[in-house]
Amino acid sequence: MKNKSGTLYGIGVGPGDPELLTLKAYRLINECDVLAYPAPEVGEGLALQIVSPLLTNDPDLFPLRLPIAVSPFPAQQAYDQAAKILEIPLESGKSVAVICEGDPFFYGSFMYLFERLAKRFKTEIVPGVSSPMACAAVLKTPLVSRNEILTILPGPLEEKELEQRLLDTDSAAIMKVGRHLPKIRRVLRHLRLEHCAQYVEHATMHNQKIIPIENLEAQKVPYFSMILVHKNTGYSSNGV
Repeated sequence: MKNKSGTLYGIGVGPGDPELLTLKAYRLINECDVLAYPAPEVGEGLALQIVSPLLTNDPDLFPLRLPIAVSPFPAQQAYDQAAKILEIPLESGKSVAVICEGDPFFYGSFMYLFERLAKRFKTEIVPGVSSPMACAAVLKTPLVSRNEILTILPGPLEEKELEQRLLDTDSAAIMKVGRHLPKIRRVLRHLRLEHCAQYVEHATMHNQKIIPIENLEAQKVPYFSMILVHKNTGYSSNGV
C-alpha cells in the first residue's frame, strides 16, 4: 500500500528539441519540488540540457549517476542507489520529477526506478515524443502505413537475429547504432534493403545530421543515431 508521501513523476522530455516537450511535462517540471535527471559520471546529461531553457522555478536538482555498462550488476547497483536518493524527498512529502530523454517506458532509464519505488509511492508517468517518431519526422518518411508491421530493433542484436527480424517485418527502426554500424550495413546489403534505409543522428537537435547510407564512411556513429527501413516506399493513403 502506498503511503501518503510525495508523488513521483516519470517524465519523458522528448528527443532533444525543447519545443517537443508536452504541455504536461512543462507544467510538472516547473511545479515539482525536486528535479532528478540521469547523468554520466561527469557532467549534466542530455535530459537536463533539454529542459534547462524551460525552467521557470528553482527546484532542487538531483543528478542520478547511471553508468552505461554491458554487465547488469554495476547498473543495478546504480539504480538501487538512485532509488535510495529519491526516497528521502518523497518520504518528506516532496514531489519529485524524474526526467529522461524520449519516453520513460521506451528504453527509458526511469522504468528501473519505477520498479523500485512505485509500490511505495504514488507514481505518474508522462509520455514523451519517442526517437522513432522524431526520426521519421525529420526524415519526412512514414514509419508504417495501412496494415504494415513496425519492428523496433536494437543495434546490438546478433547479426543473424537482426537479419531474420528485418525479413519478417514491413518497416523497422534500428536504434543504438553506434559501433554496430558495420554489422547493420552488412545485413542491409545482404537483404538488398540499403535503398529502403535512411540514416539520421541527433534528430531534432542543433547538431542533427541526415546522411545517405552509401555515404557513411565511419565504422562507429553516435549513440543517438537511427536507421529507418521502410520496404514499401510507395505507401498510399487510399484504403484501410
